[in-house]
Amino acid sequence: MEFFRSSNIDWLGKKWYFLGFSLIFSIAGVLSLAFWHHLPLGVDFKGGTEMRVHFDSTPNEDHIRAALDSAGVRDAATQRISTAGQQSNDEVIVLPLSTATDSAHDQGRAEVESALTAGYHDSGFAVQQVDIVGPTAGAQLRHQAMLATLYSLVGMLIYLWFRFELIYGVAAVVAVFHDTLITVGAFSLTNQEITLTVIAAILTLIGYSMNDTIVVFDRIRENLALSRRETLSDVVNRSINQTLSRTVLTSGLTFLTVLCLYIFGGEVLHGFSFALVIGILIGTYSSIAVAAPMLVAYQDWRARRGKQVSLPAAKGVAPKGARTAKR
Repeated sequence: MEFFRSSNIDWLGKKWYFLGFSLIFSIAGVLSLAFWHHLPLGVDFKGGTEMRVHFDSTPNEDHIRAALDSAGVRDAATQRISTAGQQSNDEVIVLPLSTATDSAHDQGRAEVESALTAGYHDSGFAVQQVDIVGPTAGAQLRHQAMLATLYSLVGMLIYLWFRFELIYGVAAVVAVFHDTLITVGAFSLTNQEITLTVIAAILTLIGYSMNDTIVVFDRIRENLALSRRETLSDVVNRSINQTLSRTVLTSGLTFLTVLCLYIFGGEVLHGFSFALVIGILIGTYSSIAVAAPMLVAYQDWRARRGKQVSLPAAKGVAPKGARTAKR
């Protein structure tokens, strides 16, 4: 099945528009991370106590906060839970790390239950779930999450270096870093917490975006070996157009799936599905608008310096205007 049998879009001719789009969202995310919401880490990483409380009737958040304040429970955050777009009678109460230390893990839960029993009279309640993470565990999880992301990028760079050429690996890793930065920035801009499930989603989209980029790179390499007279820019444009139907089919169907998961998956999967929704859109975009133009920019830079363009696609065959290495 092909949606675009004879597409002839000049993707590289729009590279400055793509650059502007990427810069706007990347800078917005960085500014939010630096000055606005910072990095909104969840209880998994920053530590603390997170309680899910079910109320018999619609909870009044102002009364809940007043009851907690009266009992001396400070800096507690409350959030209403919605399921499939509709509000429920469940409330998430998050206490900072100071009320949930390694030596007294049950202190936060006891304080909240006592405060609600004494000061909240709108309806009955029941504690359904409690997640407690101490400072040591939170720091360890942060460290492991960063290492997992770093190792995945380094591993992909080494693989593409071996399978293609270093510039291919660099371009793909830059594109994936671009995807990760925009996705994390989206969490900061919307003030949604980053949890362990979100890290799992980010690692998933790293692999998905890398796979999409490799498909485009492989077609570029094949076309370079067949098209001896075309410039690299023409070959890259043609390769992207040839893989466009595959990109729309695979990415489009995956996007519809994660979009349904985001809408109907409930609060537990909200962060995971939100990361995939943003990541699949940006990952598909970056394979075309970030990774591929980097190959052409590298060739142009080498040509300006009067050096040979060493792309693995054309052993003995170089793009027009480039010298070919002697065997």
